[in-house]
Amino acid sequence: MAISASTLKLVAARAGEARRNRRIPDDVVDAVIGEGFIRHFTPAAHGGRQARPQDFFLDQITLAQADMSTAWALGIVAVHNFQIALMDPRAQDEVWGNGPDAMVSSSYNPVGAVCAAVEGGVMLSGRWGWSSGSLHCNWVLLGGVIPGEGYRTFLVPAADYRIEDTWYTMGLQGTGSNDVVIDAPVFVPDYRTHRQMDGYLGHHHQPAGYYDLPWAQVFIRVVNTAAIGAVRHAITLFRDRVGLGTTDMTKAPTDPDVLERIAQASYLVETCAKVMVRNFEEMEAANFKPAIVDRVRYRHEASVVSDRCIEAMDLLMDVAGGRSVFSGSAFQDLWHDVRMARAHVANNPTGFARNYGAVLMGADNTDLFL
Repeated sequence: MAISASTLKLVAARAGEARRNRRIPDDVVDAVIGEGFIRHFTPAAHGGRQARPQDFFLDQITLAQADMSTAWALGIVAVHNFQIALMDPRAQDEVWGNGPDAMVSSSYNPVGAVCAAVEGGVMLSGRWGWSSGSLHCNWVLLGGVIPGEGYRTFLVPAADYRIEDTWYTMGLQGTGSNDVVIDAPVFVPDYRTHRQMDGYLGHHHQPAGYYDLPWAQVFIRVVNTAAIGAVRHAITLFRDRVGLGTTDMTKAPTDPDVLERIAQASYLVETCAKVMVRNFEEMEAANFKPAIVDRVRYRHEASVVSDRCIEAMDLLMDVAGGRSVFSGSAFQDLWHDVRMARAHVANNPTGFARNYGAVLMGADNTDLFL
Protein backbone atom coordinates (compact mmCIF):
# COMPACT_ATOMS: atom_id res chain seq x y z
CA MET A 1 0.00 0.00 0.00
CA ALA A 2 1.61 3.25 -1.13
CA ILE A 3 1.35 6.50 0.84
CA SER A 4 -0.86 8.96 -1.06
CA ALA A 5 0.60 11.99 -2.80
CA SER A 6 -1.55 14.33 -0.69
CA THR A 7 -0.22 12.92 2.57
CA LEU A 8 3.38 13.07 1.36
CA LYS A 9 2.86 16.69 0.34
CA LEU A 10 1.51 17.49 3.81
CA VAL A 11 4.41 15.70 5.53
CA ALA A 12 6.95 17.61 3.46
CA ALA A 13 5.18 20.95 3.96
CA ARG A 14 5.12 20.55 7.75
CA ALA A 15 8.64 19.11 8.17
CA GLY A 16 10.11 22.48 9.14
CA GLU A 17 7.43 22.99 11.78
CA ALA A 18 8.11 19.51 13.16
CA ARG A 19 11.82 20.34 13.44
CA ARG A 20 11.18 23.68 15.18
CA ASN A 21 8.58 22.33 17.61
CA ARG A 22 10.43 19.04 18.21
CA ARG A 23 7.32 16.99 17.53
CA ILE A 24 5.26 15.92 14.52
CA PRO A 25 2.20 18.14 13.93
CA ASP A 26 -1.04 16.44 14.94
CA ASP A 27 -2.61 16.79 11.49
CA VAL A 28 0.38 14.99 9.97
CA VAL A 29 -0.04 12.16 12.46
CA ASP A 30 -3.74 11.96 11.63
CA ALA A 31 -3.01 11.86 7.90
CA VAL A 32 -0.48 9.03 8.29
CA ILE A 33 -2.93 7.10 10.48
CA GLY A 34 -5.52 7.57 7.74
CA GLU A 35 -3.21 5.85 5.28
CA GLY A 36 -3.32 2.65 7.36
CA PHE A 37 0.38 2.93 8.19
CA ILE A 38 -0.05 2.45 11.95
CA ARG A 39 -2.22 -0.66 11.56
CA HIS A 40 0.16 -2.40 9.16
CA PHE A 41 1.31 -4.97 11.75
CA THR A 42 -1.93 -5.10 13.75
CA PRO A 43 -3.56 -8.56 13.52
CA ALA A 44 -6.44 -8.91 11.10
CA ALA A 45 -8.53 -10.24 14.00
CA HIS A 46 -8.23 -6.76 15.58
CA GLY A 47 -9.00 -4.90 12.35
CA GLY A 48 -5.39 -4.53 11.21
CA ARG A 49 -3.72 -5.15 7.87
CA GLN A 50 -1.33 -7.89 9.06
CA ALA A 51 0.66 -7.08 5.93
CA ARG A 52 4.16 -7.90 4.67
CA PRO A 53 7.08 -6.24 6.50
CA GLN A 54 8.90 -5.32 3.29
CA ASP A 55 5.89 -3.31 2.12
CA PHE A 56 5.81 -1.42 5.41
CA PHE A 57 9.48 -0.50 5.14
CA LEU A 58 9.11 0.62 1.54
CA ASP A 59 6.34 2.93 2.77
CA GLN A 60 8.64 4.14 5.56
CA ILE A 61 11.31 5.00 2.97
CA THR A 62 8.73 6.94 0.97
CA LEU A 63 7.65 8.87 4.09
CA ALA A 64 11.29 9.66 4.84
CA GLN A 65 11.73 11.18 1.40
CA ALA A 66 9.23 13.78 2.65
CA ASP A 67 10.55 13.96 6.23
CA MET A 68 12.88 11.55 8.01
CA SER A 69 11.64 12.50 11.49
CA THR A 70 8.05 11.61 10.61
CA ALA A 71 9.13 8.31 9.08
CA TRP A 72 11.39 7.47 12.03
CA ALA A 73 8.93 8.25 14.83
CA LEU A 74 5.72 6.93 13.27
CA GLY A 75 7.58 3.92 11.89
CA ILE A 76 8.69 2.98 15.40
CA VAL A 77 5.20 3.60 16.79
CA ALA A 78 3.66 1.39 14.09
CA VAL A 79 6.13 -1.47 14.43
CA HIS A 80 5.23 -1.91 18.11
CA ASN A 81 1.90 -3.40 17.07
CA PHE A 82 3.83 -6.46 15.89
CA GLN A 83 5.27 -7.01 19.36
CA ILE A 84 1.92 -6.43 21.06
CA ALA A 85 0.43 -9.09 18.78
CA LEU A 86 2.83 -11.58 20.41
CA MET A 87 1.67 -10.78 23.94
CA ASP A 88 -1.12 -12.20 26.06
CA PRO A 89 -4.58 -11.74 24.45
CA ARG A 90 -5.65 -9.63 27.46
CA ALA A 91 -2.94 -7.09 26.64
CA GLN A 92 -3.98 -7.07 22.99
CA ASP A 93 -7.61 -6.46 23.92
CA GLU A 94 -6.62 -3.52 26.13
CA VAL A 95 -4.43 -1.89 23.50
CA TRP A 96 -6.76 -2.39 20.54
CA GLY A 97 -10.04 -2.07 22.41
CA ASN A 98 -10.69 1.26 20.68
CA GLY A 99 -9.45 0.23 17.25
CA PRO A 100 -6.43 -1.09 15.32
CA ASP A 101 -4.47 2.18 15.19
CA ALA A 102 -3.07 2.05 18.72
CA MET A 103 -0.23 4.50 19.29
CA VAL A 104 2.53 2.94 21.38
CA SER A 105 6.02 4.37 21.93
CA SER A 106 8.98 2.57 23.49
CA SER A 107 12.31 2.71 25.21
CA TYR A 108 13.91 -0.71 25.46
CA ASN A 109 17.19 0.23 27.12
CA PRO A 110 16.90 -1.11 30.70
CA VAL A 111 19.66 1.01 32.22
CA GLY A 112 17.31 3.31 34.15
CA ALA A 113 14.75 0.70 35.15
CA VAL A 114 14.01 -0.56 38.65
CA CYS A 115 12.08 -3.86 38.61
CA ALA A 116 10.81 -5.94 41.50
CA ALA A 117 8.83 -9.13 40.95
CA VAL A 118 5.65 -9.38 43.02
CA GLU A 119 2.70 -11.73 42.98
CA GLY A 120 1.02 -11.52 39.58
CA GLY A 121 3.42 -9.03 38.05
CA VAL A 122 6.21 -6.52 38.54
CA MET A 123 6.60 -3.19 40.33
CA LEU A 124 8.31 -0.86 37.85
CA SER A 125 9.89 2.58 38.12
CA GLY A 126 12.73 4.56 36.56
CA ARG A 127 13.67 6.73 33.60
CA TRP A 128 13.98 5.76 29.96
CA GLY A 129 15.26 7.90 27.07
CA TRP A 130 14.75 8.12 23.31
CA SER A 131 10.99 7.38 23.31
CA SER A 132 10.22 8.50 19.77
CA GLY A 133 6.72 9.81 19.10
CA SER A 134 5.80 9.48 22.77
CA LEU A 135 3.81 12.73 22.84
CA HIS A 136 1.28 11.15 20.45
CA CYS A 137 0.93 7.84 22.30
CA ASN A 138 -1.22 6.44 25.10
CA TRP A 139 0.96 3.39 25.81
CA VAL A 140 4.68 2.76 26.11
CA LEU A 141 6.84 -0.38 25.95
CA LEU A 142 9.71 -0.18 28.47
CA GLY A 143 12.69 -2.48 28.93
CA GLY A 144 13.84 -3.80 32.27
CA VAL A 145 15.79 -6.61 33.90
CA ILE A 146 14.15 -8.59 36.68
CA PRO A 147 16.81 -9.79 39.16
CA GLY A 148 17.27 -13.54 38.91
CA GLU A 149 15.17 -13.81 35.75
CA GLY A 150 16.34 -11.56 32.97
CA TYR A 151 15.07 -9.03 30.44
CA ARG A 152 11.42 -8.25 29.82
CA THR A 153 9.45 -5.56 28.00
CA PHE A 154 6.70 -3.92 30.06
CA LEU A 155 3.55 -2.45 28.50
CA VAL A 156 2.48 0.61 30.53
CA PRO A 157 -0.53 2.94 30.01
CA ALA A 158 -0.04 6.71 29.80
CA ALA A 159 -1.72 7.26 33.18
CA ASP A 160 1.23 5.52 34.85
CA TYR A 161 4.08 7.61 33.43
CA ARG A 162 5.03 11.15 32.51
CA ILE A 163 7.00 12.52 29.57
CA GLU A 164 9.88 14.86 30.33
CA ASP A 165 10.89 17.37 27.64
CA THR A 166 14.54 16.50 27.00
CA TRP A 167 14.76 16.31 23.20
CA TYR A 168 17.21 19.09 22.23
CA THR A 169 19.35 17.50 19.54
CA MET A 170 21.40 18.14 16.41
CA GLY A 171 19.05 16.16 14.17
CA LEU A 172 15.78 14.22 13.96
CA GLN A 173 14.26 16.96 16.09
CA GLY A 174 10.75 16.21 14.88
CA THR A 175 10.76 12.72 16.39
CA GLY A 176 10.13 14.17 19.85
CA SER A 177 12.11 11.34 21.41
CA ASN A 178 11.70 12.54 24.98
CA ASP A 179 12.26 10.72 28.27
CA VAL A 180 9.60 8.53 29.88
CA VAL A 181 9.60 8.70 33.70
CA ILE A 182 7.85 6.58 36.33
CA ASP A 183 8.59 8.32 39.61
CA ALA A 184 6.87 5.94 42.05
CA PRO A 185 6.68 2.19 41.36
CA VAL A 186 3.62 1.09 39.37
CA PHE A 187 2.22 -2.42 39.07
CA VAL A 188 2.53 -4.08 35.66
CA PRO A 189 0.66 -7.39 35.48
CA ASP A 190 2.50 -10.35 33.99
CA TYR A 191 0.12 -10.48 31.04
CA ARG A 192 1.33 -7.02 30.00
CA THR A 193 4.95 -8.13 29.74
CA HIS A 194 7.00 -9.83 27.01
CA ARG A 195 9.96 -12.01 27.94
CA GLN A 196 13.09 -11.73 25.83
CA MET A 197 13.36 -15.49 25.42
CA ASP A 198 9.77 -15.68 24.17
CA GLY A 199 10.73 -13.28 21.41
CA TYR A 200 13.88 -15.23 20.59
CA LEU A 201 12.17 -18.63 20.60
CA GLY A 202 9.07 -17.45 18.74
CA HIS A 203 6.54 -18.09 21.50
CA HIS A 204 3.37 -16.07 20.99
CA HIS A 205 -0.44 -16.11 21.13
CA GLN A 206 -1.24 -16.01 17.41
CA PRO A 207 -1.95 -18.82 14.93
CA ALA A 208 1.19 -20.24 13.30
CA GLY A 209 2.44 -18.26 10.32
CA TYR A 210 3.02 -14.53 9.99
CA TYR A 211 3.74 -13.86 13.66
CA ASP A 212 6.28 -16.69 13.77
CA LEU A 213 8.61 -14.08 12.26
CA PRO A 214 11.19 -13.13 14.92
CA TRP A 215 10.08 -9.83 16.47
CA ALA A 216 13.61 -8.45 16.50
CA GLN A 217 13.94 -8.84 12.73
CA VAL A 218 11.11 -6.35 12.33
CA PHE A 219 12.28 -3.84 14.93
CA ILE A 220 15.94 -3.67 13.87
CA ARG A 221 14.87 -2.43 10.43
CA VAL A 222 12.65 0.41 11.62
CA VAL A 223 15.55 2.39 13.15
CA ASN A 224 17.65 2.55 9.98
CA THR A 225 15.35 2.28 6.96
CA ALA A 226 14.21 5.91 7.18
CA ALA A 227 17.80 7.00 6.46
CA ILE A 228 17.47 5.48 2.98
CA GLY A 229 14.61 7.86 2.23
CA ALA A 230 16.60 10.81 3.58
CA VAL A 231 19.46 10.11 1.17
CA ARG A 232 16.99 9.77 -1.70
CA HIS A 233 15.68 13.20 -0.66
CA ALA A 234 19.21 14.61 -0.79
CA ILE A 235 19.71 13.26 -4.31
CA THR A 236 16.44 14.89 -5.35
CA LEU A 237 17.69 18.22 -3.98
CA PHE A 238 20.77 17.85 -6.18
CA ARG A 239 18.63 17.07 -9.20
CA ASP A 240 16.46 20.13 -8.58
CA ARG A 241 19.46 22.27 -7.61
CA VAL A 242 17.94 23.24 -4.26
CA GLY A 243 20.40 25.03 -2.01
CA LEU A 244 23.45 24.56 -4.22
CA GLY A 245 25.85 27.37 -3.40
CA THR A 246 28.24 27.78 -6.30
CA THR A 247 28.91 30.80 -8.48
CA ASP A 248 29.23 28.53 -11.52
CA MET A 249 25.62 27.61 -12.27
CA THR A 250 26.64 25.00 -14.85
CA LYS A 251 29.16 23.09 -12.75
CA ALA A 252 26.96 20.85 -10.55
CA PRO A 253 25.11 19.07 -13.36
CA THR A 254 28.21 18.52 -15.48
CA ASP A 255 31.22 18.14 -13.18
CA PRO A 256 32.41 14.49 -13.41
CA ASP A 257 33.22 14.34 -9.69
CA VAL A 258 29.72 15.49 -8.72
CA LEU A 259 28.08 13.04 -11.10
CA GLU A 260 30.17 10.15 -9.80
CA ARG A 261 29.33 11.03 -6.21
CA ILE A 262 25.62 11.12 -6.97
CA ALA A 263 25.86 7.71 -8.63
CA GLN A 264 27.81 6.25 -5.71
CA ALA A 265 25.36 7.67 -3.16
CA SER A 266 22.42 6.21 -5.07
CA TYR A 267 24.14 2.84 -5.34
CA LEU A 268 24.77 2.70 -1.60
CA VAL A 269 21.19 3.40 -0.54
CA GLU A 270 19.46 1.42 -3.28
CA THR A 271 21.59 -1.59 -2.39
CA CYS A 272 20.47 -1.23 1.23
CA ALA A 273 16.82 -1.11 0.13
CA LYS A 274 17.20 -4.17 -2.08
CA VAL A 275 18.90 -6.18 0.68
CA MET A 276 16.08 -5.30 3.08
CA VAL A 277 13.41 -6.52 0.64
CA ARG A 278 15.39 -9.65 -0.21
CA ASN A 279 15.83 -10.55 3.45
CA PHE A 280 12.13 -10.36 4.22
CA GLU A 281 11.33 -12.34 1.08
CA GLU A 282 13.71 -15.03 2.32
CA MET A 283 12.01 -15.05 5.73
CA GLU A 284 8.63 -15.39 4.05
CA ALA A 285 9.91 -18.26 1.91
CA ALA A 286 11.11 -19.97 5.12
CA ASN A 287 7.55 -19.78 6.49
CA PHE A 288 8.70 -16.95 8.78
CA LYS A 289 11.09 -19.27 10.65
CA PRO A 290 14.56 -18.48 9.29
CA ALA A 291 17.57 -20.46 10.47
CA ILE A 292 19.73 -18.93 13.22
CA VAL A 293 22.65 -18.28 10.84
CA ASP A 294 20.30 -16.31 8.58
CA ARG A 295 18.85 -14.37 11.52
CA VAL A 296 22.40 -13.42 12.52
CA ARG A 297 23.14 -12.35 8.95
CA TYR A 298 19.97 -10.28 8.71
CA ARG A 299 20.85 -8.60 12.01
CA HIS A 300 24.28 -7.63 10.72
CA GLU A 301 23.01 -6.45 7.34
CA ALA A 302 20.47 -4.19 9.05
CA SER A 303 23.14 -2.72 11.31
CA VAL A 304 25.31 -1.44 8.42
CA VAL A 305 22.53 0.59 6.76
CA SER A 306 23.23 3.73 8.79
CA ASP A 307 26.94 3.61 7.97
CA ARG A 308 26.19 3.23 4.26
CA CYS A 309 23.74 6.16 4.40
CA ILE A 310 26.27 8.33 6.24
CA GLU A 311 28.81 7.46 3.54
CA ALA A 312 26.30 8.49 0.88
CA MET A 313 25.47 11.79 2.62
CA ASP A 314 29.16 12.61 3.06
CA LEU A 315 29.73 12.08 -0.65
CA LEU A 316 27.00 14.64 -1.37
CA MET A 317 27.80 17.14 1.38
CA ASP A 318 31.38 17.49 0.17
CA VAL A 319 30.05 19.06 -3.05
CA ALA A 320 26.83 20.64 -1.74
CA GLY A 321 28.28 24.15 -1.90
CA GLY A 322 28.79 27.03 0.49
CA ARG A 323 25.15 27.41 1.41
CA SER A 324 25.14 24.02 3.06
CA VAL A 325 27.13 25.35 6.03
CA PHE A 326 24.36 27.75 7.10
CA SER A 327 21.77 26.77 9.69
CA GLY A 328 18.52 25.85 7.99
CA SER A 329 20.24 24.37 4.95
CA ALA A 330 18.23 21.42 3.65
CA PHE A 331 21.43 19.48 3.05
CA GLN A 332 22.77 20.16 6.52
CA ASP A 333 19.48 19.09 8.10
CA LEU A 334 19.51 15.81 6.19
CA TRP A 335 23.18 15.23 6.99
CA HIS A 336 22.44 15.67 10.70
CA ASP A 337 19.33 13.48 10.57
CA VAL A 338 21.18 10.57 8.97
CA ARG A 339 24.04 10.84 11.45
CA MET A 340 21.59 10.88 14.37
CA ALA A 341 20.24 7.49 13.29
CA ARG A 342 23.72 6.02 13.75
CA ALA A 343 23.52 6.80 17.48
CA HIS A 344 20.93 4.05 17.97
CA VAL A 345 22.52 0.94 19.47
CA ALA A 346 20.97 -1.25 16.76
CA ASN A 347 22.92 0.72 14.14
CA ASN A 348 26.39 0.03 15.54
CA PRO A 349 27.56 -2.94 13.44
CA THR A 350 30.65 -3.88 15.46
CA GLY A 351 29.11 -6.45 17.80
CA PHE A 352 26.79 -7.83 15.16
CA ALA A 353 29.65 -8.29 12.71
CA ARG A 354 31.68 -10.17 15.31
CA ASN A 355 28.74 -12.43 16.16
CA TYR A 356 28.06 -13.13 12.48
CA GLY A 357 31.70 -13.88 11.79
CA ALA A 358 31.86 -16.20 14.80
CA VAL A 359 28.73 -18.10 13.72
CA LEU A 360 30.14 -18.48 10.21
CA MET A 361 33.24 -20.00 11.81
CA GLY A 362 31.17 -22.54 13.74
CA ALA A 363 30.62 -20.81 17.08
CA ASP A 364 27.24 -20.48 18.81
CA ASN A 365 25.14 -17.37 18.41
CA THR A 366 25.39 -14.99 21.37
CA ASP A 367 22.64 -12.47 20.47
CA LEU A 368 19.13 -13.05 21.82
CA PHE A 369 17.60 -10.08 19.98
CA LEU A 370 17.51 -11.27 16.38
